[in-house]
Amino acid sequence: MAKLIYSVIMSLDGYVADAHGNFDWAEPDGEVHGFINDLERSVGTHLLGRKMYGVLVAWDDADGFANAPDYVQDFAALWQTTDKVVYSRALDSVSGAKTRLERDFDPDAVRQMKVQREADISIGGPNLAERAFQAGLVDECHLFVAPVVIGDGTRGLPNGVRVALRLVDERRFDNGMVYLRYHTEP
Repeated sequence: MAKLIYSVIMSLDGYVADAHGNFDWAEPDGEVHGFINDLERSVGTHLLGRKMYGVLVAWDDADGFANAPDYVQDFAALWQTTDKVVYSRALDSVSGAKTRLERDFDPDAVRQMKVQREADISIGGPNLAERAFQAGLVDECHLFVAPVVIGDGTRGLPNGVRVALRLVDERRFDNGMVYLRYHTEP
């Protein structure tokens, strides 16, 4: 059975983007990126909201990363081999191999996906993740906390949802970022 994992890079005060939508402060360095790549190896499917899809679709360009560092090429290769489900009522279509469009996030369909798949499922984007948290679908949280306070913006974790978490792993990186891995408690 697959786990549903919410993975996010956020500021120390809990935001994934500032009030203007900028997230340049969250770009992982080579050490962090390599660690993220290793975590991504267990993922077979990405569930994405419209905005997160818009950010990540660039990774589908097989030739766009030919001259990039090895850890960037590695992530691109991982991304290109996974299935992607984009949830959006606004988009007419999606591009990229192994990518399909769904109009509505259906918690029962995601529950079935978890039962039917062996490889883990990653959910990307705080708005979509909030719906998964509300439905009790999230099994793990992978939080990458950047050493910056931005004051306002898009929250990385949902408001109005209470979830008990158990810390199962942690790591400090040379750039000051901290990784926290939590299992959700029933």
